[in-house]
Amino acid sequence: MRLLAIISALLCPPALVFSQAPKPQNPAPQPEPSIEQAPSIAPELSDAEVAIASSDWKTASARLDAYLQKHATDARALFDAGYVADHQDQLDRAAGFYRRAVEANPNSFESHLGLGLLLARQGKRDEAHSELIAATTLDPGESGPELKARAWRALARLDKPGPDGEGNANVPSTELLEALKISPEATDDTLLAADLAEDLGNHDAAERSYRRVLAADPKSVAANSGLAHVLIEKKQYPDAEKLVRAALQQEPDNPVLNAQLATVLAAQNNADALPLLQKLHASHPENLAITSMLADVLAEAGDIAGSDKLYTGLLSKSPDDISLLVSHGQNLVRQQQYSQALAVFDKVTKLDSANSDAWSGIAFSASKLHQPSLAIHALTMRSKFLPDVPATYFLWATSYDTLNDKVAAITYYHHFLESSGGKFPDQEWQAKQRLLVLEKKR
Repeated sequence: MRLLAIISALLCPPALVFSQAPKPQNPAPQPEPSIEQAPSIAPELSDAEVAIASSDWKTASARLDAYLQKHATDARALFDAGYVADHQDQLDRAAGFYRRAVEANPNSFESHLGLGLLLARQGKRDEAHSELIAATTLDPGESGPELKARAWRALARLDKPGPDGEGNANVPSTELLEALKISPEATDDTLLAADLAEDLGNHDAAERSYRRVLAADPKSVAANSGLAHVLIEKKQYPDAEKLVRAALQQEPDNPVLNAQLATVLAAQNNADALPLLQKLHASHPENLAITSMLADVLAEAGDIAGSDKLYTGLLSKSPDDISLLVSHGQNLVRQQQYSQALAVFDKVTKLDSANSDAWSGIAFSASKLHQPSLAIHALTMRSKFLPDVPATYFLWATSYDTLNDKVAAITYYHHFLESSGGKFPDQEWQAKQRLLVLEKKR
């Protein structure tokens, strides 16, 4: 049947691969269109479908327009018209035809599926979701289980949690399983399963899935990149670097891969990270992740002013971004701008009272500004969320020392010396000298 040939092409036509898909999908081989004619089909519609089978979109469109002038509610013709418009990148026109086809026949599986995939591609998630859900409840008929599985796979991609983590990864995992119940697992399924396992925090399962893909296709960019991401999360940076470099041999200009390489290089304190990030930033100046990473690496390299210029630019667009504010505050501390740093850290604690980095920043800045009471308050707040470390013991000690609380100062100087292990020679010398004075006076 020609209709079956048309619908089967929906499995992966370029016009229907929607933008939400996290990784590119390889188009499935499309079967040769059959020109067998159904007994009940009108000759004019049959002629249009012959043109569709030959990918003669212009002829098919003209014949369908003429036919629909006399048969405006023919669901099959409306679906065909939507399909043809879709292949001509006339997306709004295609959506209109698909909607009319659904209105003409609410039980049309192929119309719900075609409309859902198109809406997903246009970023209209909620509408797409409704249409795809409807498709999964209908009998695909001659379309077969493969296309119903396509609906489930599309739902899994739509329901995948976004970059902000919003959503429940169990939902798309269940939808993917529904697809696999009625169709064989493909490489894209394995990649999606790995992605969803990462969303669920199951890095071991994600790693196994990526390695399955790589066993069959060692040059898979998606699998190399995905596995590298898992290994970065596990802090296995040298292994991640090998994978990213392998993928870059296939796609040397891929910005995601280059950003991953910069990440692993920076984590290993590799000097090559800075020029790579500078190149990426020049090519993608609006990419917030790359800009933030470059700012961090610049700070580590000692270019505090250059780093803070980038953070200030990012904060002009996202003034309440806690991570950016903390990084900006830390740069202000490095530049000895303690009053400004104190104000930034104070803003962070108002946005997130449990942010231990901000309380640490307040304690250090207050100490430098000779405000020991504020420093002790900040250290008290920090201790609710994190244990003390040598640096905080020293701040406790010097703050109490400034307030002439000898007992507390002596206690914390001893805590500092017991935990510092020779890593802070200047502060250790100062602590020992103060203990000689304080303990002599007791």
